Amino acid sequence: MKKKKKIPLHTQIIIGLVLGLVFGLVVIKTGLPNSFTLDYIKPIGTIFINGLKMIAVPLVLASLIVGVSNLGDVSKLSRIGGKTIAIYLCTTVIAITVGLGLVNVFTPGKSLPADTRENLMQLYQGDAGSKVGQATEIQQQSPLQPLVDIVPENIFAATTSNGAMLQVVFFALLVGVALLQIPKSKADPIIAFFDGFNDVIIQIVNYIMMVAPYGVFALMASLIVEIAGNNPDSAVQLLLALLKYSLVVLGGLAMMVLLVYPGILRLFTKVPYKEFFKAIRPAQLLAFTTSSSSATLPVTMKQVEEEIGVSENISSFVLPLGATVNMDGTSLYQGVAAVFIAQALGMDLSITQQLMIVLTATLASIGSAGVPGAGLIMLIIVLEAIQVPAAGIALIIAPDRILDMFRTVVNVTGDVVVTTVVASTEGELPEGLIRKSNPFTANESVQEES
Repeated sequence: MKKKKKIPLHTQIIIGLVLGLVFGLVVIKTGLPNSFTLDYIKPIGTIFINGLKMIAVPLVLASLIVGVSNLGDVSKLSRIGGKTIAIYLCTTVIAITVGLGLVNVFTPGKSLPADTRENLMQLYQGDAGSKVGQATEIQQQSPLQPLVDIVPENIFAATTSNGAMLQVVFFALLVGVALLQIPKSKADPIIAFFDGFNDVIIQIVNYIMMVAPYGVFALMASLIVEIAGNNPDSAVQLLLALLKYSLVVLGGLAMMVLLVYPGILRLFTKVPYKEFFKAIRPAQLLAFTTSSSSATLPVTMKQVEEEIGVSENISSFVLPLGATVNMDGTSLYQGVAAVFIAQALGMDLSITQQLMIVLTATLASIGSAGVPGAGLIMLIIVLEAIQVPAAGIALIIAPDRILDMFRTVVNVTGDVVVTTVVASTEGELPEGLIRKSNPFTANESVQEES
């Protein structure tokens, strides 16, 4: 008997999105009472969002400690490690800046009419109102107060609040570096614990993503009902704004792949970018289908070593680190999404708040796991850092899974670009630049690897 083929998760999420949209429009068109949707369907979406919030702190703590401790030793950290992290941070800042530039130019959130924006603001008024007093306090603080706030006075207290994520990142960095400097016999059990704990958290992420289709259905259905009320035109306008937002994200990702990365390669290496992208195409395709940098890592390393010619010494060090700390596509998306949500809620972000997006998204990307859904968790951290209601992710969660596929391609491409640059600066890139191989053989190798 032929085994029934399981529907991929991303297809399930798209189905949930469409069904939620249809359900919401049917409720509006038929004049059915909104109470059923709000009382029995919306809570499912709320549970989904709470689940994402629940694992944000442990995800950052475990993955970052493991990532830093994998550097091996302090001497390696000071040279190749320092160089790698510096380039990764630079590409991340560039990605966020590109995203912020595009979203401020095209302002997709402001395409919503005033009445729809007012309805949105009323939905999240309680959440936003609680931040007003905090914003006033921040304005009266010392300019160096953000640096003071990064250092926790109680790490256990910091881990109880997603708003204190920078303190968790700071502590995780300290722990990771300390593990490199204490005797290996004592460090190994701790590293093994956090490595196992990290795997547990990633498995929990998988559990949460299993209910994502139902969460997306609930969020979309309740969002349409709450925002549109008895006016279907408002729902259509919201969907058009989401389309514009998605195009801005995709445009930014395209700029990274087609302009920024080729520019970096041309500046620091002699690798022809057309051959470069042809060499890593199998890894990009796998990244697109899995939405996971970690799952793509074996194929990425294979292509980098066999097709580009980077030494195993460099690739085995830089690429695993990149799968943990380098999330260019995710960071760009976070910048666009944060400003879009603020625009949709009628909130004008100051230059200081947008700089905070750059800082928070950069540091959050360091602790973001290379698994589907991790970017959404980090977006919550960014939103809370700039005083935008975290519940606003309901606006962009519908197309998130589709965009996740594209931004993972950028994440993996960025990893390979940085690996190639580091190899070139270390003199470990062959003179032949790109090793020629039979494309059909390469494809067979990828199929075996995946």
